[in-house]
Formats: sequence, C-alpha cells, structure tokens
Amino acid sequence: MATAIDPAEMRQAVLGVLDWIDDADAPAPSRAARAAAVRLSARALAQDAPGGAVEVRVPPFVAVQCIEGPRHTRGTPPNVVETDPRTWLRLVVGRETLDEAVAAGRMTASGARAGDVARWLPLVNVPGPRA
Repeated sequence: MATAIDPAEMRQAVLGVLDWIDDADAPAPSRAARAAAVRLSARALAQDAPGGAVEVRVPPFVAVQCIEGPRHTRGTPPNVVETDPRTWLRLVVGRETLDEAVAAGRMTASGARAGDVARWLPLVNVPGPRA
C-alpha cells in the first residue's frame, strides 16, 4: 500500500516553488524542490481521487493513476493528461485551469475521462494572480 501524502507537507513543497510557478522568468528552483512539489501534488491527487481511469503524467517526475473507473494496466492508457512541471503546479495552485492549459498547448488531455481531472483542481488554495 502506498504511503499517505501529508497535505501540509505537499502544501509546503508547492509553496516553496511558488515564485517560479507565478513567474516563468524567476530563477528555477532546484530540481529536488521541483520534483518534490510535483510528486507530492500528483500523489495527493491520486489519494484524493482514487482509481485508475485517468493517468496523469508530469515528466520527468511522476505518473499517477486516479479517478474511479476501470484501472489501466497495459499499453497506452485510454485517458491521459500530460504536461510539464510548471504547468502542472500552476494547475495545482489554481493559477490556470485544465481547459486553459490545453488551449494554450501546454497540456494534452486525451480520452473521454481526461477532463475529469479538472474537478479535483486546484489542490492548494493560494491567493494571488492568475496570469
């Protein structure tokens, strides 16, 4: 059984890279800091929305399955959401929506259930600009 994600630990990891989330021109945090924020938040999503209907991929750091429905075990999953670490974290803190990220070409969402991920975001409520 997977270790439970501590919401406070996840929130702290995400807030630790908030300057970079909000400003693409800000210095990138360390790889370890980015990895922790991405992994903890993606695993928190899988914990909050357990299941195997959708695979969320944030290369190179993590891939998780979430949302109730048939669990996918072999080959290419039918429902996949994939994005880069910064875009994922912008979704996590509510700086943009899944639809906005897809429309801007920073995220792919394939399959009939991929958009269901939006129901579970943001994971961390952080006041601030949406830009």
